[in-house]
Amino acid sequence: MDSIVSVEWLVEHFESPELIILDASQAHNKTKLKPQYPELKIKGAIPFSLKTFSDAASQYPNTLPSPNAFETAARKLGINKDSLIIVYDNLGIYTSPRVWWLFNVMGHKNIAILNGGLDAWVSKGMPTENAQLDLNINLGNFKAIYDSDIVRNFEQIKENLDHQNELVIDARSSDRFHSLVPEPRQGLRSGNIPNSINLPYTQLLENGYLVSKAKLLQIFTSLEIPAKQSIVFSCGSGITACILNLAYQQIGNNPTAVYDGSWTEWGQRYPA
Repeated sequence: MDSIVSVEWLVEHFESPELIILDASQAHNKTKLKPQYPELKIKGAIPFSLKTFSDAASQYPNTLPSPNAFETAARKLGINKDSLIIVYDNLGIYTSPRVWWLFNVMGHKNIAILNGGLDAWVSKGMPTENAQLDLNINLGNFKAIYDSDIVRNFEQIKENLDHQNELVIDARSSDRFHSLVPEPRQGLRSGNIPNSINLPYTQLLENGYLVSKAKLLQIFTSLEIPAKQSIVFSCGSGITACILNLAYQQIGNNPTAVYDGSWTEWGQRYPA
């Protein structure tokens, strides 16, 4: 299926028995963005906590959990092997691409993002409910099948410094990428991965929606990425890198991956 769908598409498929709607809205974010409807969620949507779907033992935030841990957590949300998953958040498009990427890593491709998120849904007068409403959820039978091809770790990024087979694109703001402002994470040094280039994720969004395919094509074409070169997306902690990954896949064919640890890991492990 397409990796991004409209409100109209979701309305049309709202009664599908395989449909699972995940609310990826989080209570806090490093950019200090404020949702317009913090008290609402789409009717029937199941809250999805990134913390629950991260490795609690890792010193870095949002680290991928093991396939077994992910599988167990997904089953508790009632997700099945044949579930049609639509994920959204209350900031338009922010955390939802991370959830989309997580499920892709775990072998579940039948997932898409709601373009415009909760705001788009509310603007069309579609049904909502209190975000804190408890739901009765039956245990699912989700099965995780780990896809290592779309994940990069510290060692792989470090090795790439020598052979440069992959282009690293950083989704952080230009000021952060060029060390003009301190990192929002206390104690983390400023800087960027050597030989990486910068594409702030905000350039790919407009009023909570992904920009048009024509504009995406213009943006990525301007980067002059060689044909067939693998692309690795990075950011601060693995969240907004997934926005770039989502956007590129709308118009590009090069292999892509996300550096899970991103700058939070690199800035601590690689010498300045």
